[in-house]
Amino acid sequence: MGDNSYIYAVARIRVKEKYLLSDADVSQMAGMPDAKTVMAFLTDRGWGDAGAAMTADAMLAAEEEKTRKLVQELRIDQSVFDLLSYPQLYHNLKAGIKEICTSEENKKAFYPDERFGREQILKILEEKNWKALPEHMREAAERAYETMLKTRDGQKCDIIVDRACLEAMEQAGRKSKHRVLRDYEESTVAVTDIKIAARAQKTGKNLAFLKEALAPCEQLDVRRLAIAASENQESLLTYLEGHGFREAAEALKESPSAFERWCDNRLIETIRPQKTNPASMGPIIAYYLARQNEIKTVRIILTAKANGFSEEATRERVREMYV
Repeated sequence: MGDNSYIYAVARIRVKEKYLLSDADVSQMAGMPDAKTVMAFLTDRGWGDAGAAMTADAMLAAEEEKTRKLVQELRIDQSVFDLLSYPQLYHNLKAGIKEICTSEENKKAFYPDERFGREQILKILEEKNWKALPEHMREAAERAYETMLKTRDGQKCDIIVDRACLEAMEQAGRKSKHRVLRDYEESTVAVTDIKIAARAQKTGKNLAFLKEALAPCEQLDVRRLAIAASENQESLLTYLEGHGFREAAEALKESPSAFERWCDNRLIETIRPQKTNPASMGPIIAYYLARQNEIKTVRIILTAKANGFSEEATRERVREMYV
């Protein structure tokens, strides 16, 4: 589809953008007394299925389905959205390996997926039919499966699969003809590497662990990041401050919630320029990611309200919106 052919799709997305939640909407929800009030607010905004009483999970699932259907209706290159689904795909692989190797059933651990949902992943693993998986995940799937089977080391399994996911995203993003995808995937790998380094530092992981877990990234020198994180928090913060990630360091100093918020906000900043992009795939991709971000933020707010978090604690966890 050439740039001119995106005009209709982008025009439709521009209309949909008007209904995205704003920072003001999120702030208002964060100040509401309970989850019931938040859900009533969202129902008035058109969330969920009209006329149906819904649980929070059902409402969020309905919004995810609306986004999926919209993308299908636009009749654009679906391989773009396959790339964006890599984290869910690799997550399903991890969940499947652990279920097979431990014989502990956990249906809720899987993302719904027509091709690689729970049933399909379990069948592939049971048959060791690695060729049924996308090529970019076959080697990691086999290695993680054999590792889990022999050692029952869930963390080792996670390291193998998570790094393979990051490497696949980085490679696919680099090959993409869509600038927004290249930027988003590059930013995602950088943010995830920083997350891994921060968590490893906090839990006292050694340099060998970090070298195995961190994926190559254009925005970071992962070797130096690994060394800094293996030493102490001060070294990690100094590295981040000196290499373009001062806000990440400040968020880490503030609290774990503030850091998680920074991670998601950084990705939203990456796609925000697409709001002024008139005729390309960019605004469509950005809208899809913006919807994922607002659904995630609503889930955070609803969970906070359901668990009796204070307004201050809830606000600390909310993300920036795209609009």
